Amino acid sequence: MTAKILLVDDEPDIVEFLLYNLKQEGFDVITAFDGNEALSKISENPDLIILDIMMPKLDGYEVLKKIKEQTNFNDIPVIFLTARGNEAEEIKGLELGADDFIQKPISPKKLIARVKSNLRKGEKTGEGKNESSKLIIGPVLIDKEQYIVEVNGERKILPKKEFELLYYFASNPGKVLTRDILLKDIWGTDVFVVDRTIDVHIRKIREKLGKFSNLIETVKGVGYKFKNID
Repeated sequence: MTAKILLVDDEPDIVEFLLYNLKQEGFDVITAFDGNEALSKISENPDLIILDIMMPKLDGYEVLKKIKEQTNFNDIPVIFLTARGNEAEEIKGLELGADDFIQKPISPKKLIARVKSNLRKGEKTGEGKNESSKLIIGPVLIDKEQYIVEVNGERKILPKKEFELLYYFASNPGKVLTRDILLKDIWGTDVFVVDRTIDVHIRKIREKLGKFSNLIETVKGVGYKFKNID
């Protein structure tokens, strides 16, 4: 089945260039030239979104935030296009739930590789939905099939990567997980993200765990582990 991609950028030349390369790879591509148009086309159910950050009307951050607020669409992988490429910008995007970043000027080969990698990660997340995928560890319930997290009975909204990380931790209680392992198993080997990515996501997960934030322990100089609760 052909993957559908929503491509959003306010520069027509960039849209035309990327549209050509994506179609050459066999993707079905929807285009939008500003944030409002992107939000109006999200109902076409794209499998992945390529989203420019600097746009008029609504910038990429605002668009991503609105997407993540919609439960029907908040698990769609989002790749940010950025002309800045600084750490602060990347951290802000990660906190909002971005999956990947590509810096302008854009290499078509790199873009295609990142798109395919993020689509594969999405497929893996959806595997095994007919199997029992509910975990209960102490006060935390995680239902992978319904994409639900409850902490002490209270429903929490987690962006895709935060959800995947928490589920991964809860599936490996008591096991020390290094940043390298987490990056490889959650983001994959062909998606470029920095170690700081893990720390940002852990901080956001701990905020949502509230008074149970100590369930995720820091192992200094090594990584993290999820408490093994009998």
